[in-house]
Amino acid sequence: MNFYLHKDAVKYEGPNSQNALAFKWYNPSQQVMGKSMRDHLRFAVCYWHTLCWPGGDPFGGETFNREWHHMADPMKAAEVKAELMFETLRLLDIDYFTFHDLDIAPEGKNLQEFNANVSAIAKILEKQMAKHNKKLLWGTANMFSNRRFMAGAATNPDPDVFAYCAAQVKHALDVTHGLGGENYVMWGGREGYETLINTRIGHELHQAGRFLSLVVDYKHKIGFKGPILIEPKPKEPSTHQYDYDVASIWGMLKSYGLEKDVKMNIEQNHAILAGHTFEHEIALASSLGIFGSLDLNRGGYQVGWDTDQFAMNVPELTLMMLEVIRAGGFTTGGMNFDAKIRRQSIDPDDLLHAHVASMDACARGLLNAAKIIADGKLDAEIAKRYSGWDKPENKAMLDKGASLDAIAARVHKDKIEPQPRSARQEYLEGLLNNV
Repeated sequence: MNFYLHKDAVKYEGPNSQNALAFKWYNPSQQVMGKSMRDHLRFAVCYWHTLCWPGGDPFGGETFNREWHHMADPMKAAEVKAELMFETLRLLDIDYFTFHDLDIAPEGKNLQEFNANVSAIAKILEKQMAKHNKKLLWGTANMFSNRRFMAGAATNPDPDVFAYCAAQVKHALDVTHGLGGENYVMWGGREGYETLINTRIGHELHQAGRFLSLVVDYKHKIGFKGPILIEPKPKEPSTHQYDYDVASIWGMLKSYGLEKDVKMNIEQNHAILAGHTFEHEIALASSLGIFGSLDLNRGGYQVGWDTDQFAMNVPELTLMMLEVIRAGGFTTGGMNFDAKIRRQSIDPDDLLHAHVASMDACARGLLNAAKIIADGKLDAEIAKRYSGWDKPENKAMLDKGASLDAIAARVHKDKIEPQPRSARQEYLEGLLNNV
């Protein structure tokens, strides 16, 4: 199918290029801190916003009028989407893609038909991946669109829904494993509740923990090597989401002993809706040992909703990349463009422009973060601020053998009277602005 007007793969032409479909900052082979930009950033194109979203919103219908959205044969439409995914990857020179099972194949009349459809399209994907040398960053199951999931998926009050989810996730994980997926994402989308007057919150939390445990057990059974990822998602669509942020999910992982098998897939827009920054959620996940992957987008800060805009804010992306580098970079994870063009951007090539501009913004963020680390001034200020903890008597306060009364006695003996010291925030913000 002829879809994009632009036919040549996007190339790096440097900051002075006037070509709108050329990389100005993203140079895949450029070495940054001993690793290529391609390996640092590990970009992925998502199926759902790129090929499945018709341009509608709660106040207006379809605006894109894509041909495959109106085909009489849904499997033929699925084949067209598969072909277009790999054309998109080729044009953008991106190695990875991501999908929900419902993105790649029609649901059919029942689960058996759905599984058969997914398996059939997976065979096409496998051939295309080999032909174009492309890879699957992660797969997942859509357990939120169908009305059966209106009260949640794994946390649904109906045990039949819980069982249905088990069957759907098993197949989606089998397909992801068969395609060499490097991760598998658990993202129910509706794992929460509207009101306590009809909810047993403790029961639903236990359902969530047990379901995740079952998935981890099955991952080991089939030899899936990648981590299971959870994507924190606050506020929407439920009033109270159980998977609200990194901290709340960490509590569940510790309760069920899953912290070694499950990591976080963190999204910028969700971090903001949870009242955090993107870099906070990355840094927290890293400090807890559960940093995995990123969904890259941004929100409309005045809207208070998950607008899934392409990430373009270089200062924000600089702070994000700083925390990714501090976390040791990606292993199996990467940067998935969970972002959609605006519903008024109706030209096919708008998809290419959006990805190229965001890739360039990420590359600039990476270069800025590398300069900050090489300069060393920021890290030196942080080290200085915490330098008191390097003294043996202060380190000892954090040991298991420490006691409150012994610490109090040392305060009196040494006449410790702390004096406030400036955190120098404005100086450091100026430092970052002058990278």
